Amino acid sequence: LRSLISRNKMLMPKKTRQLILSSLFKEGVMVARKDFNAPKHAELDVRNLYVIKAMTSLKSRGYVKEQFAWRHYYWYLTDEGIQYLREYLHLPDEVVPDTLKKTAKPEAPSRGRPMGRDGPRGDDRDSYRRGPPGGGYGDKKLGGAPDSFKPSFRGGFGRGGPPAGN
Repeated sequence: LRSLISRNKMLMPKKTRQLILSSLFKEGVMVARKDFNAPKHAELDVRNLYVIKAMTSLKSRGYVKEQFAWRHYYWYLTDEGIQYLREYLHLPDEVVPDTLKKTAKPEAPSRGRPMGRDGPRGDDRDSYRRGPPGGGYGDKKLGGAPDSFKPSFRGGFGRGGPPAGN
């Protein structure tokens, strides 16, 4: 019986687990490099292995969702995970993770748009699609080949050699 318990659980200090879980609740997300031998986690003062295993445990219970990309694990709290951590850390319902807080966007000062020859000009896609000032696309006088240019395609296929069979 003892071998079954020790095989499925990793022993870590309670303070370490609480530090990991409180950081997860505060931020709402957790990131860890896939390096099981790293002596410390990048943000917390605990072993990286402890962070990975604690998050794996929460993932198996459905409290976090996991993404993996470029040798990094990314964990996101689910609604059930928020409830579980509130009970585990003894937090009131008013406390929410940073990912759920609405940030007040500061009112950007109104800037005047730069004026071009033909009126207000913006540096966006629409100005690119409009073409050069004063028209342009389709006007014969602005560019392209002269009227006297008559291309001719004489023999040869592929790399310009004579046709095969001659």
